[in-house]
Amino acid sequence: MSDNFIYYLKIIIQGLPDTLSLSVLGILSAGLLAIIFSCLLSLNSYISSKIIRIYITIFTGSPLLVQLFLIYYGPSQFGNILSKVPTFYNIISSPWFCAYLALTLNSAAYTTQIFYGALKSVPQGQWQACKALGMNKCQTLKVVLPYALKRALSTYSNEVVFVVKGTALASMIPVMDVMGYSGLLNGEYYDFSIFIVAGLIYLLINGLLSTIMRLIEKKALTFEN
Repeated sequence: MSDNFIYYLKIIIQGLPDTLSLSVLGILSAGLLAIIFSCLLSLNSYISSKIIRIYITIFTGSPLLVQLFLIYYGPSQFGNILSKVPTFYNIISSPWFCAYLALTLNSAAYTTQIFYGALKSVPQGQWQACKALGMNKCQTLKVVLPYALKRALSTYSNEVVFVVKGTALASMIPVMDVMGYSGLLNGEYYDFSIFIVAGLIYLLINGLLSTIMRLIEKKALTFEN
């Protein structure tokens, strides 16, 4: 049993770079987009707010797997046209890039709700104080946004974990990540312990991320203790 475990681990761990790269880049990209979208929503521009809310509705209301399939298989329907721009077509037809794009857009929709909710929960006194000092909305956001983001960390840490778990779906298109190699092994050996190994790897990654997020949250909220 132990020999099999070690053998499976050696194979599955080859997918760790793809899992980690999708997780880290997806989290960073989604976080950046969410900050931008949250600020735009706070500025109360009718057109931009409407577009962002439609985007949020679409990506929070449909399964990540469906979004992954649409992003990966969708462009191939226009292959004759897109192939005229080889560099662009090679990028959007890359399984890794499609998985990254789906994870980013999906996570950004949920994270925008978290960050925007945190902005709305900032005490009105802070907004009014900035207004009394003659600040416009953009200048006010520069003041209240850091405070709101610190307040959102505890909720946002859950979304970070969801992104890592979401990478497991990337093997469906296919990306050779942790689950990609697990599926490959299972097709050869039909051994359920293969997925125990994969589960332990995800558990370790999420455990480390949760610990890091708690440390960041503790550091960020030190001023309130």
